[in-house]
Amino acid sequence: MLTGMIVVSGASGNVGVELVRVLGAAGQAVRPLRHADGEDLNDPASLRSALDGADGLFLLPGYADMPGLYAQAAAAGVRRVVQLSGASAASGDRSNAVTAYMIRSEEAARSSAVEWTILRPSAFAANALRWLPQLRDGDEVRLQYPEVAAAVIDPLDIARVAAAALTGDGHAGRIYRLTGPQALRPAEQLAILGAALGRELVAVPLSNAQTRAEQRASMPEEYAEAFWNFYAEGALDESVVTDAVEQATGTPPRSFAAWCEAHAAEFAA
Repeated sequence: MLTGMIVVSGASGNVGVELVRVLGAAGQAVRPLRHADGEDLNDPASLRSALDGADGLFLLPGYADMPGLYAQAAAAGVRRVVQLSGASAASGDRSNAVTAYMIRSEEAARSSAVEWTILRPSAFAANALRWLPQLRDGDEVRLQYPEVAAAVIDPLDIARVAAAALTGDGHAGRIYRLTGPQALRPAEQLAILGAALGRELVAVPLSNAQTRAEQRASMPEEYAEAFWNFYAEGALDESVVTDAVEQATGTPPRSFAAWCEAHAAEFAA
């Protein structure tokens, strides 16, 4: 069992915020790392002071020198690392830009000198926050890839699994494919969100071509193509439902409806 300091990277992000809360509520010593704190996870040497005295580390994927981060953690005496990854890593497809950085992050974990656990979650329930700008303008929401269902997972459940792996025994060397309890298409998610907000929300499905054009305009080309590969070409199936959250924590994952109720105030702000 791990009882010493745990460093949480991305502590202002969807999972990191929840993990800091879960660990803190359990009386665990936590050192949050946020982008504004001055440490640069693309430069492993910059983390020497942050990792000093740490026993555990929660690590986001995709930094420039993942092996270097693991080497720095091991040199600092970190015993356990929980590596956040993604479901697509299982495919091994390095031609997909998103999958490629997930694979590289997992490889760094496996070849490191620390105990590691890898988390491969489905799409986050918190991705619904991307609709917030549209909801401020009215009740119509443009839905990308409207026919693609996903067993979206509450970041709190990812955090609960991460906390269990960092502080408990029996998780080293395991890969958890984490999902929510139900696969939902975007329009079904929108209806559930509307019920939580007390609003009649109107789904406006986009064609895949419209979605591709929007994504090319809003993100680097390689990532737009990665999402096209996932959802238009069907390379990633996030509709699968697993019991991994319950296996790791002893309790089942929260529903998307529960996430919406818990975060309704964010949509009203």
